[in-house]
Amino acid sequence: MGVLDIVPAGVLTGDNVRKLFDYAKENKFAIPAINVTSTSIINAVLEAARDIKSPIIIQVSQGGAAYFAGKGLANDKQQASIIGAVSAAHHTRLMAKEYGVPVVMHSDHCAEKLLPWFDGMLKADEEYFKQHQEPLFSSHMLDLSEEPHDKNIETCAKYFKRMAPLGIWLEMEIGITGGEEDGVDNTGVDKESLYTQPADVFKVHQTLSAIGPNFSIAAAFGNVHGVYKPGNVRLRPELLADHQAYAKKQIGGKEDKPLYLVFHGGSGSSPEEIKTAVNNGVVKMNVDTDTQFAYLVGIRDFVQNKSGYLQTQVGNPEGADKPNKKVLYSIFYQLRRYLTLYLKYYDPRVWVREGEKTLSARVKVACADLGNVDRL
Repeated sequence: MGVLDIVPAGVLTGDNVRKLFDYAKENKFAIPAINVTSTSIINAVLEAARDIKSPIIIQVSQGGAAYFAGKGLANDKQQASIIGAVSAAHHTRLMAKEYGVPVVMHSDHCAEKLLPWFDGMLKADEEYFKQHQEPLFSSHMLDLSEEPHDKNIETCAKYFKRMAPLGIWLEMEIGITGGEEDGVDNTGVDKESLYTQPADVFKVHQTLSAIGPNFSIAAAFGNVHGVYKPGNVRLRPELLADHQAYAKKQIGGKEDKPLYLVFHGGSGSSPEEIKTAVNNGVVKMNVDTDTQFAYLVGIRDFVQNKSGYLQTQVGNPEGADKPNKKVLYSIFYQLRRYLTLYLKYYDPRVWVREGEKTLSARVKVACADLGNVDRL
């Protein structure tokens, strides 16, 4: 039995998200969440998931959503971030079924100062729900980890009461992820705050489970955003087992891993750290820095290798009067004639596609690291 025997292809919502995460926990794999900033990246992520028969999570950050909408739009009231996220969700909905893979459409870290962005996405969810009886997004994340724990949990509960009836999954963070991402800078925080205590995690579970079952917790275990040299960051994914054991004891149930846990700052992590996290109930791991670089690699290498064909529209190493175009394909047809399609080397369909290829390859690596291959 595979994922498609449990949930359909396309963007998942409501209990289908929980069914996917339950299946991941039971079969000891997790799903990478890839940050996207354009339709090009969304398509490359979906292509990778289709090729290796895997469910996938597509997510937008506040800054990434603004970029999706276009840097020419004002964002003083989060309007570009709202419409950009909505646009990304609609595009993902259109394409996910065509690629034939289950997708969780997610919004990433939302700090307190960014709540107007969150409110705007929820409004879009509510409007979509009125027409389609499901929300536009699968899930949203609230990151109020910089706030006191009580305020963090109270605010999450307030929003979850609004989200649960719509079938929207909530991801929240307790404890701080170090480093810097998308304007949220935690590079100078006390190192002890990078490790969440089991009692704090269970308090989140206790509060949110009274509202509904569809939520996950990003508990800090030394996580840092960005890439770093080995030894500079001490990840302790074994601590996640303590959270599960504490929750099981408090709940008194038979399930060994009652919590849905999330791994933030996954770029640069070792295979051993990832495996330990997954074995301890992590169902989602964020990957951003590594895929950003992977997208660049294809474009960078193409520009460097084809430099002589990219300086002018006409004239290259083959001759001063040679146009800078390449044969995309030739079709043999009727009476030995050829129909040949040319693309210029500087056509975005050529060089952007090279970035899509290398990003797609890196997404496949992330899926393999998490055991998320041939799961459909």
